[in-house]
This record gives sequence, C-alpha cells and structure tokens, in this order.
Amino acid sequence: MTNHTSPRTTPRQAPGWYAFLLGLLLVLLGLVIGVGGIWLITLGGSWYYAAAGIGLVFSGILMGTGRDLGVLAYGATYVFTLIWALWEVGLQGWPLVPRVVAPTVILLLVLIAIPSLRRSDPQHSTRQRGLATALAVLAALGIGVTSAPWLRPASVFAQADTQEGPADPAAQAPVQPPADDSSIAPAAPTTPLTDRNSAQEPSADSESDVVINPEVPRDPAPEGQSAEEDRPALAMRETGADWPAWGGNIHGTKYSPLTQITPDNVDQLERIWEFNTDDLPSPEAAGKYSPENTPLKIGEKLFTCTPMGKIIAIDAGSGKEEWRYDPMVPADAIPYGATCRGVAYFDVPDADPYDACATRIIWGTLDGRLIAIDAETGRLCTEFGDNGMVYLERGLGETVPGWYSLTSPPVIVRGVVVVGAQVKDGNAEDSPSGVIRGFDAVSGEFEWAWDMGRPGDTSQAGPEEVYTRGTPNMWTIPAGDEELGYVFLPLGNSAVDYYGSNRSEQENEYSTSLVALDVTTGQPAWHFQTVHRDVWDYDLGSQPTLIDFPTDNGGVPAVVLASKQGDIFILNRETGESLFPVEERPVPQGGVEPDYLSPTQPFSTYHTLAFPALEEKDMWGMSPIDQLWCRIQFRRSHYEGIYTPPTSDQRWIQYPGYNGGNDWGSVAVDPERGLLIANYNNMPNHNRLVPRQEADEAGLRAIYEPPADSEGPLGEAGPQIGAPYAIDVNAGWRVKYTGLLCKEPPYGGIRAIDLATGNTVWDRPFGSARRNGPFGIPSMLPVTIGTPNNGGPAVTAGGLIFIAATTDNLIRAIDIKTGETLWSDTLPGGGQANPMVVEVDGRQFVIIYPGGHHFMETPISDTIIAYGLPEK
Repeated sequence: MTNHTSPRTTPRQAPGWYAFLLGLLLVLLGLVIGVGGIWLITLGGSWYYAAAGIGLVFSGILMGTGRDLGVLAYGATYVFTLIWALWEVGLQGWPLVPRVVAPTVILLLVLIAIPSLRRSDPQHSTRQRGLATALAVLAALGIGVTSAPWLRPASVFAQADTQEGPADPAAQAPVQPPADDSSIAPAAPTTPLTDRNSAQEPSADSESDVVINPEVPRDPAPEGQSAEEDRPALAMRETGADWPAWGGNIHGTKYSPLTQITPDNVDQLERIWEFNTDDLPSPEAAGKYSPENTPLKIGEKLFTCTPMGKIIAIDAGSGKEEWRYDPMVPADAIPYGATCRGVAYFDVPDADPYDACATRIIWGTLDGRLIAIDAETGRLCTEFGDNGMVYLERGLGETVPGWYSLTSPPVIVRGVVVVGAQVKDGNAEDSPSGVIRGFDAVSGEFEWAWDMGRPGDTSQAGPEEVYTRGTPNMWTIPAGDEELGYVFLPLGNSAVDYYGSNRSEQENEYSTSLVALDVTTGQPAWHFQTVHRDVWDYDLGSQPTLIDFPTDNGGVPAVVLASKQGDIFILNRETGESLFPVEERPVPQGGVEPDYLSPTQPFSTYHTLAFPALEEKDMWGMSPIDQLWCRIQFRRSHYEGIYTPPTSDQRWIQYPGYNGGNDWGSVAVDPERGLLIANYNNMPNHNRLVPRQEADEAGLRAIYEPPADSEGPLGEAGPQIGAPYAIDVNAGWRVKYTGLLCKEPPYGGIRAIDLATGNTVWDRPFGSARRNGPFGIPSMLPVTIGTPNNGGPAVTAGGLIFIAATTDNLIRAIDIKTGETLWSDTLPGGGQANPMVVEVDGRQFVIIYPGGHHFMETPISDTIIAYGLPEK
C-alpha cells in the first residue's frame, strides 16, 4: 500500500512594514498620477501618465499584500517609463530629470523591499533573486541616463538659430510694405492727439512695417548761425585705460582694446581690492534693491552711484574712497526697485581745468532730479539749473513718489544732456508722460522736449501745462552719435502694457520703437518699430550699439538693436533703413481686442535669439507630478506661439516672456574679430487679463491709491486703471509650491554671432544650478543648467568675454572664440550688473559692482571688486 502525502506548503505571511508602506506610497502616487493623467487626456495630452498611474497602483497593491509580483509590475512600469522618456526627449539630460529621476529612486526603494517580500513569500525566493538582479540592472541604466546633465551639460541646449544671412546686406533692400500701407510717415505727425479714453479704429499707419521718416527740418537757428554751429560735435573719450560711459562709450559697444589679460593667463586673476559703498536696504527699502550699476573710470578715479543715488569717487588703483555726495533720496521714491545703472561724465569745452566743475558728473535720481557735481570734489555745480539741480517734475502734472524715476544714466551728445525716465508700469493710463528732454550740460538750461503727443512742439511745458500723459517712456540706456548729432532712444510701451484699444495714434506709432532724435532740434529724424501695437510688454530694454557694419562695399554706419522677443535688427544709422530684409509675418489674432491687434509683426532675417514654439513635452518640474501639473496647465492655457493674443477667460502663455530675449544688459561687439556677443533669457510668462471687478475685489491698487487692507490672491499684478482689465503675470511661469519653472532648462544662454552674416558661431547654456533648487533651497550642484540672467557682457581685444548676470552669483571669463568658460569667481551678491575693463598704472583691471537683485532673488551686496593679474 502506497502512502501518498501532499507537498508541504508554507503559509504566506503578512508583509513587513517596509513593503506595506512602500506599497501604500505607490498606490497614492499612482492615484495622483493616474487621475491627473486622465485629466490630461481629456485636454488632448499624453496618455503616458494614466498608464503609469495604473501600473503604480497595481504594483503597490501587490507589494502591500506581500506579493513579489508587485516588484515585477513596478519593473515593467519603469521600463515603460524609460522607453517613453527616451522616445519623447531622447538623451537630453535635463529634460530627462523629471521623467526618470524619481522613478529611479523608487526603483531603488523597491529593490530594498525584496528581502521583506522573501520572508512573506519564501517559496518565491529564486524568482526574487532574479528580479533583484534585473531591477539592479534597470536602476543602473536609469542612473546612467539621468546623469546626462553631469556628463554632457551643453548637449541639452536647444538648437540655435543658424540661418544664412545675405552675402552683402547693404545690397539687400528692405522688404517693402503693402501698397496700401502708409509706412512712410513724417517725423512730426500732424494728427491731433486723440482722447485716450475714447474708442478709435486702427489706422493703416500704425500697422506699418519699417517706419522711415524723411529728414526733419531743423528748428531755425539765430541769423547767420546754423544749428550745427550752435551745437558742434565734441571729442569723444576713448575706451581703453578709461571706461567713460556706461557702455564703454556712448556708442555702447562694451569693448575694451586692452590685451594684457588673455585666455592663457586669465586663470591667474585675483582680487586686487574691494570697496563697500555702505548703501544697503533700510527697513523701508527691504526687498526693493536692484542696483544694476556699472561705474565709470576717468583718469585715476572710479565714479559709481549706489541704489539710492549716492555718488562715490574711488581711487581706481587702491580702492580707497576720495569723496561722496548724497542726494538724500527718500525710500518712498523707490519705484519697481532701487536702481542707479550709472552716471554720465562731461568735460566742459574750453574750460580751465582748475575751474570748479570743469569736469562734472551728471545723473538722475529716483525722486526726479537731474544733478551735476564737480568730478574732482563732489560739490554741487551751482551754475547748473537751480543750485546744481534740475527738477524734472515740472510739466508732469499729478504724480506721487515712485511713479516717475530716473534709473538709467543720461547720454550727453553735443553738450546736451538727454534724459528719459522710468514710469512705473501697469498702474494707470493717466500716468506721467514719457517725455524725453534735453538740457544744456553746462548751465542746465532747458533745450527742448520731445513729447509725442505735441508733434512739432518742442517747447517747455508752462506753469499750467502738462506733457502728454501715459505715453511710452525710455527707462533704459540710450546711445549717442556726436558726428550725426543723434541720440538713439529705445522706447518702452504705453503706461498700460497689456491693453491698447484706448491708445492714441501717436502711441501706436512710436511705442516699442527705436527713435533717432536730433539733439540740435529735439525732433525725431526716423524711428523703427519692433512690435506693432504691443500688448505684451516687449518694450526695448537693450541699449542700441553703434558700429561700422562690414559689407563688401566697406563699413556702413549702423545701429544694432536687440529686442526682448529675440530679434536682432541692423539699421542704417542715418536713415533707419534695415540693412537686412524685415519680414512682416502673419501672427495670431483674437483675444480680448481682436479689432486692435496688428495682423502682422516684423521679424528680422538677420538673426533671432528666439526658440521654437513650446510644446507639451517642453514642460518640466522636479518630479513626474509637478511636470504633469505643468502639462495640464499648458493644455488649459491659450497659446498659439509668439504674439499669442492676451485673454481673460483663461491664462495665456507669453513666450518669450517680458524678460526674454535681450534686456538692459545689452549686446557687446568685438570689431576686430567681427563678433556680436549676446546673452539672453529663454523663459515664458503665464498671464491673464483680470476683469476690472475681479481686480477691485482682489485689492489691486494703483500707486497713487491707498493700499488694500490685505494682500490679494493675484501674483505679480498691475491694476491698469483706465483699461477694462488688470494684468496678472506669473513671470517665468513658476510652479506655486516648488518655485521651479514649468518650462524645461536651459533658461538662459550666451551666444556669439558672426557680425557680417548673422550666423551663430557658438551658443552655450549659461549659469549653474548651485544656487537654484525646489522650495528656494540651493541645490549646490556645480552643473550647467542655463539660469535666468540679468546684466550684460564686456569684451576685450585680449579675446575674452567678462560677464556675471546669472543667478549663481558667479563672474566668468569666457573664451570669445569657443565659448568655453576659463575662469570664474564667487561674488558676494548677485552679479546683475555689467562689468567694466580698464587700465590702472599699466595694469588691466576687471571691475564689477555685484549688488544683487530682488526680482532675480540674488543676495544684496554693497561691494565693488577689482580683479587683476598678480604683480610681477
């Protein structure tokens, strides 16, 4: 008789606490990602998240109940994730981070759970060992894939524009506008200014492509004397040993002919001296400092202005203070930020060098004063204006502290000090005027006023008169040409940036334009508009750069104009005609002002810093969850590419954002190598027009109104009083809770462009992740990510680019031929300022004032630093 016995079975045990908790975590993550994925599918987005969510829930349930099949299920989900990630973005390091890093971390946690599952299901130990080996291989593969940013930081950069330019740009005629488009307009329009609050039909004039004005007759000069004789060209100080103007010279090239520091020895740079200005934020000014200052160097002195407008003379060799002047600007005068980008220097013609104020510093203050002081002593030039000051509030009408401020240095051409001002954005249509004024650099006497609302009338506003309110202003740095007698004014937008139906014809004509103004008359000679009917705040922030543009027929006097939307234009300096074709391309229509928007916009065929339109796959985050959220927001938003019309019923994506392309740091030009250097931002904004009633309920107030009792729910917002909508801007499109940006890196770069052709020579992401991270916590990773940047470069004949600008608080020396960073130093504050390159006693110095920046969230500092090679 044969005895039959059943095989011995071991009862399944309850899983260990680790496997149970890990399974629970996977279920929760799966539910979040799965539900979000289903939402994304309903919006027309990727199916991956819904499928991955199901895989996570399934594997979590199995693991939580002690089944090793949960490990297999997660392994399959992980493989699916890797395949999807590589299919969507390829081997691009930073885009892979939110797709693969978190799943790889979870994979490692699953590996740790296998021994616990073995105890709960001992019969499957052999299979579990095989699973552990397979998952370890997968984990190694995932870690290798996600290490791409460390191994190849430059490989993640988006493809740069490399379009071919015409061989001989001078021979290329500008694109002609349609026959029925009045693109040739007089420099001084004769149409009366319309009521800003009345509706008006768009005119053909305001839709024009390139606006070229005929030469304007100059104002009559005294009998027997011409205007040119009255204001002759003056000698311009050379850049080299000195740095006599904000951009190196009034041409704004930011180029130094010095050659002592080279790519071969730049790694030996050391700090020669440091100077502290002692201008740090008071309690009233906390969170409002953004100095952005570049000093001047004349002879043995360095002249700097601090955020609150204090002027300090420093011995350039030793870094010791010689004198300072404090204009006593009150804290309530701070507009958007406490900023003094620079000052102007003037040699009085034929003056005895020992006379008081024979050389002088002239600058503007946050509280609207134009001041002149003796460059030798720091004392007021009492013959200038009213005891050394000109009060610019005359003719402005109603204003309050912080609404009208001077944040940029004036430019002086033929002895005329030309000043614009920052009028705080987004407050009201009835804001102070953007009038441009000229004053005699010696006496401070009024010369002329260019008020676009009073065409042809350059007189000073009388006691009861007010310059046209709400017009576009010039807050940034102009350039000047002594020979032509022109100043080149990069204008901003109207006072209400994101709504235009109530704008006047003159505003439509001149907003977001470069205007060449004749300093002998105060009349515009020509203007070139880069955006028609701008409702995106694409004001011109970059200083124009004057060069001799190389052609087969010799150099052409030209002006380089870089824009926030990324286009770079090359214009004839005398006429405003583009040396390369400018294409009028159709752009999206609709939004809240379908009858106002221009059907076309001008695009440069020379070069653009802009990138292709965003797609859902370009969304980013620190994990799959916030990347999924950004994808959902992308699908919920209105977006049709560049110039997407502003909307109110849903958010719209503005790409690039208002600090995209090239901003106030401007470009630099190396005339010897024929290279144009431009750093830029590559970030979107996420905006919405807010109906007036909702804005009022949210507590939005104009600068002249009492503040609301409590802070409203909107982000960076402007009330736009007088328009039917306020504006809510998410600058950079940041995730509310993590603080990271929704678009994948890089967020900024630096590019070398062949000046003659407009072709890209090299392009690099710019800025490391060491000071960036989720929740505002610095990652400390010395990895190139391409950070937001604010500030510009200086280039040298020695073959180097010196630039700070990024949010990692570093100053860099870059090889101008290759784009390789050869040297860097950690700054005590944010480097949102342009460096300068000078010579002191035969020794080349690189000097920067890294004052930090509240908007860029970099540390505030009052330190000025001079770098040089070690003395032999």
